[in-house]
Amino acid sequence: MNQPFILSTGSYLPDKIVLNEDLTQFPANVLPIISQKTGVKARRHAAKEQCTSDLAIKAALKCLEKASFKPKNIDCIIVSTSSPDRIQPATATRVQHKIGASKAFAFDINSVCSGSVYGLFLADSMIRSGSCKNVLFIASEVYSKITNRMDFSTFPYFGDGAGAVLLCSENSPGIIMSRLATDGSGSNTVCIPGGGTMNPLSIAKSNETFFKMNGKKVFDFAISKGTKIIKELIKEAKVNKKEINQFVCHQANINILHKIAENLEIPKEKFFVNLDKYGNTASASVVIALDEVFSNKLIKKDDLVMTIGFGGGLSWGANLIRV
Repeated sequence: MNQPFILSTGSYLPDKIVLNEDLTQFPANVLPIISQKTGVKARRHAAKEQCTSDLAIKAALKCLEKASFKPKNIDCIIVSTSSPDRIQPATATRVQHKIGASKAFAFDINSVCSGSVYGLFLADSMIRSGSCKNVLFIASEVYSKITNRMDFSTFPYFGDGAGAVLLCSENSPGIIMSRLATDGSGSNTVCIPGGGTMNPLSIAKSNETFFKMNGKKVFDFAISKGTKIIKELIKEAKVNKKEINQFVCHQANINILHKIAENLEIPKEKFFVNLDKYGNTASASVVIALDEVFSNKLIKKDDLVMTIGFGGGLSWGANLIRV
């Protein structure tokens, strides 16, 4: 069986930094709530001319450049996004063309904020099956353009960014095991109500075309399922939680991360955090964080890393990786 190995990672954050105090459309007295509730102090916003694939392309090229890997050798490109360039075609097709990966087939997945752990599982499975040798997985989101800038329950907490992972078939450590889950009964908890065939743009109300979520419900769900999936994967993989060097969670809320750490009796310092700088970048958050963990040398060869995602669907999952 082919053993998938993470050869390289990369990420891209737009240049525009938006601090909490820059959100002047909201009353000044409520701005401190953003940091108090979530730990978010800043976020990046894409330029007017930038779309989701533009961010994905930059992250992909950085990832490939680090490994001196030629785009023509990529067999498959998977793009995770819940804020695509267009409803169709797949955002991945423009990425494939722009980076020059002429031999790769390309497609999108959408599992909202769980997209990174789902995508890593999918890339891993494709290599293990023998159908691909080199898979480029990218998660890219531009939530500044799908959230209502006047909605205090969503707009301040999200940011834009992209991350990329190059997985190759090598006889080396890599993704050991993944576990994924879905509860479709919560499909209305995180959604964009208008724009699809359920509620077409021709009849949707203007406020139904923006991203919406039930914050309290998502908070409770993330703590419950995040804690559970980590326990399940540790048990299934037969490892001790103390052996895991870094937990790279979806960057939604610092209080969620601290509560999961508390529930598992794991030092919170083992949970990587960058949401204070970037906000919630949806499916891109795990891959951006993973790139920073690698780039800042917070892990070394043979260390164990667990990536954990939870979000719309409702969906959740985790990957255990040996670096």
